[in-house]
Amino acid sequence: MQLDREDENILAGEYGETRQKMMEILVALGKVFGAEELVPITSAQISGASYKTIGEWGLEWLRNLAARVAVLSVLNPVGMPRDNWRDIGISKEFADKQLAVMDAYRKLGVKMECTCTPYYLYTNLTMQDHLAWSESSAVSYVNSVIGAKTNREGGPSALAAAIIGKTPKYGLHLFKNRMPQVTVEVEDSDALHAGHFGAIGYLAGKEVGNRIPYFTNIRASRDQLKALGAAMAATGAVALYHVKGITPEARLPTFAPEPSEKIVIEASEIESLFKEKEIDAVAVGCPHCSAEELAKISDLLAGRKVKKPLYIFSSKGVKDANAGIVSKIQKTGAKVIEDTCIVVSPAMDKFDTIMVDSGKAFAYVPNMCGAEARLGSLEECIEEAVR
Repeated sequence: MQLDREDENILAGEYGETRQKMMEILVALGKVFGAEELVPITSAQISGASYKTIGEWGLEWLRNLAARVAVLSVLNPVGMPRDNWRDIGISKEFADKQLAVMDAYRKLGVKMECTCTPYYLYTNLTMQDHLAWSESSAVSYVNSVIGAKTNREGGPSALAAAIIGKTPKYGLHLFKNRMPQVTVEVEDSDALHAGHFGAIGYLAGKEVGNRIPYFTNIRASRDQLKALGAAMAATGAVALYHVKGITPEARLPTFAPEPSEKIVIEASEIESLFKEKEIDAVAVGCPHCSAEELAKISDLLAGRKVKKPLYIFSSKGVKDANAGIVSKIQKTGAKVIEDTCIVVSPAMDKFDTIMVDSGKAFAYVPNMCGAEARLGSLEECIEEAVR
């Protein structure tokens, strides 16, 4: 792999031990995947931010780093809201450790935005941008819906790229590797409602695995595409997908034709995921809610009170920008929570059965929260919470 003079000096330790270690990570990664060079990135999104997932050893590693990030860098959701953690039953012991993790990242120059939807905060992303993002649903969205280029980074490699300002140029950073590999057709697609897209992704991810799917007969909003991609990343390892006539690369004249292998998602399979069961709590916002989703939730709750715990997860930036809507939601008894999410916060571990509107959460809740999951549309989730 070719390095420029400055990169070679970093690797030789002339810019300090931390930068040297970070460059070693990137060079090793590049060699493993056959990268010929490093490519500059415009932003990084770093996982390994929740104390629930990284633990004491991860915190100690972070504390021993001494450098500053070279590009705009944000965090994945952490284990609790940074300000109101007592409101959702977080222990002081956990809170102290989580705040220490955030402080370690802050000292590295990472911006304290803790979200799986950084694309809602940084809206100037283009197809020309190379990134180093690690959250699976964010990777899927930014590759597919925006057309920017990132591989699915691990926490250490994303942090290394953030500090160096570059990442190895391989995989999805190369246009030739972004062509579709399998066609997906959804049966009776004209009858789809918004809640179906997470279910479609849940099913498609299991069939597609780590390949690049090409959907030929669906129409979807950006929030529906978010749900589709997030679920495929959870049940498979889909980091990029295309939708005929909708996603940006699928409209390029250089785009490859439809793959001959075809997977059909049947309507009966989709409906079978929406099963009735008694629930203890409702959680929506996995990935984090957009401003439009918060507005819709507010409309659905207007004039009502929740009877079961209703947790709504969003980024702090989106929550603060929609303070009036959030206030209306919270007057119903629902909680709008920033910085964390359903699966990385211990706050959700106390429930036996959780209703979600997300194929991603539907896949993760059993293992990450130790609870049964029930899938519903956003409208059904709100109805269950006020019933």
